[in-house]
Amino acid sequence: MIKELKNLTPKDVNFSQWYNDIIINADLAENSDIRGCMIVKPYGYAIWEKIQKKLDSILKKAGYLNVYFPLFIPKSFLSKEADHIKGFSKECAIVTHYRLKNSTKGIVIDPDAKLKEELIVRPTSETIIWNTYKKWIQSYRDLPILMNQWANVIRWEMRPRLFLRTTEFLWQEGHTAHATKKEALQETLKVLNIYTNFVEKYMAIPVIKGIKTQNERFAGALDTYCIEALMQDGKALQMGTSHFLGQNFAKAFNVQFFNQKGIKEYVWATSWGVSSRLIGALVMTHSDNNGLILPPKLAPQQVVIVPIIEKNKKNLIFLNEKITNIIDDLKKSGISVKYDNSENKKPGWKFAKYELKGVPIRLTFGMNDLKNGTIEVARRDTLTKKMISINCITNYVKILLKDIQKDIFQKALNYHLTNTTYVNTYDEFKNNIKNGGFIMAHWDGTSKTEKQIKEETKATIRCIPLYEDLTCGKDLITGMTSKRRVVFAKTY
Repeated sequence: MIKELKNLTPKDVNFSQWYNDIIINADLAENSDIRGCMIVKPYGYAIWEKIQKKLDSILKKAGYLNVYFPLFIPKSFLSKEADHIKGFSKECAIVTHYRLKNSTKGIVIDPDAKLKEELIVRPTSETIIWNTYKKWIQSYRDLPILMNQWANVIRWEMRPRLFLRTTEFLWQEGHTAHATKKEALQETLKVLNIYTNFVEKYMAIPVIKGIKTQNERFAGALDTYCIEALMQDGKALQMGTSHFLGQNFAKAFNVQFFNQKGIKEYVWATSWGVSSRLIGALVMTHSDNNGLILPPKLAPQQVVIVPIIEKNKKNLIFLNEKITNIIDDLKKSGISVKYDNSENKKPGWKFAKYELKGVPIRLTFGMNDLKNGTIEVARRDTLTKKMISINCITNYVKILLKDIQKDIFQKALNYHLTNTTYVNTYDEFKNNIKNGGFIMAHWDGTSKTEKQIKEETKATIRCIPLYEDLTCGKDLITGMTSKRRVVFAKTY
């Protein structure tokens, strides 16, 4: 069935509705009948597969091995690390029974099938993994362990939003074990850099690397490192996190090893992850009022070819034959191509469809073009067109895809820089935060001040940048000395 195209809400009228319109109309996902859960449709899942395939390859080259752990976690496991259970207790789904039965009231829970111990549906896997590591680790020779898992998790979301916050979502979670604190810290930063390079190089999204405040860190971590990006509505989005867990989980599950001196020590740990929220980031960073704009490196279809079909069926046969060589050459060059020669929709409808779906390049040709030896090339990001000789089209497309990848990153970077503001007073802060963007301001390091700013402005400290100039100043509210600026923003 051919889906009718609908006008999108302009993003400057209602950004939230614009975002939702793109996801629905570009066939990325839709809400399911289960509140807070989404159905990721084939085109949306194809983007996730591109993300997954590339990141998985990068992680494997870095030495991480893929594993899979159970979806269910005994409640007692989650309870062993105090900060961890405190952080996730409000989001957990719990399995209490394992069977249903028929009754006069219909299908009900069988009271005789109550579990001896209730099971938590995985919100994250630290506890079950560290309970397992206890069996795997006895000596320093068993370390390091470098594991990664592609899975789904459940966090009972109260304010769901497609891709950004859903009750069930897809993700990748790494869990490593080390003999020393130094190794674990190095691992935490290594993964942070992997995420940074992936998001900037493949997703074409600039980020700020930093460390979370105590209020914002992962439950059970000593430190949480993160990458933060700025969306087109001026709000920040956390793109990925890498956690230095210290020995918290090793102590909770009694995971010890004999070091080289024969002395027993607790293991040091990290965990880290990114999720299908990255698709939401792609939508909000690059797209426009015509629909998606996808970076070529992650686009399921990098090129779409649309013939101008006339009433004469013989012409279509001729066009199909002539375009075959071009399609083959593009595919041999590693370029993904869709040839849409369907006859039930006009070319203009197809143009709008593929603009909505964010295909980076569109090639269009008719009988006259072939006679002239030319083909029309349209860029999705700029909506510009150019006639190119058929003889050099493959090489031109290869170069153009690289240019588009570079240009959309530069556009996002320009937005990022233009909407990053340095302020020195609380009045400046409050005036600028209304317009969104990253606000660089001094902070006295106290939780009290952080909470006050959040309550009064709805802005949070997104991170303490790792590479910001260490320039002393005064806190916005207390006037206390501050050694560096931190990043404030409103977020999702």
